[in-house]
Amino acid sequence: MFGLGIQELLVILVIVLLIFGVNRLPELGSGLGKAIRGFKDSLAGKDAIDVTPKKEKGEEKRSGEEKA
Repeated sequence: MFGLGIQELLVILVIVLLIFGVNRLPELGSGLGKAIRGFKDSLAGKDAIDVTPKKEKGEEKRSGEEKA
């Protein structure tokens, strides 16, 4: 893994703990995970999540009757 051993990773973890503190560490991990996931999705060509409600067949008829 990039030529880093356990000792180097522990030193990096201690430095991160000193800079950000224990309370913000889960927030940083969550943000980093979301960023990596978003980057992978953009490389794969996935579109953003569509949050518009889908119309069912019964709703389309009702909405057409209301317009007429």
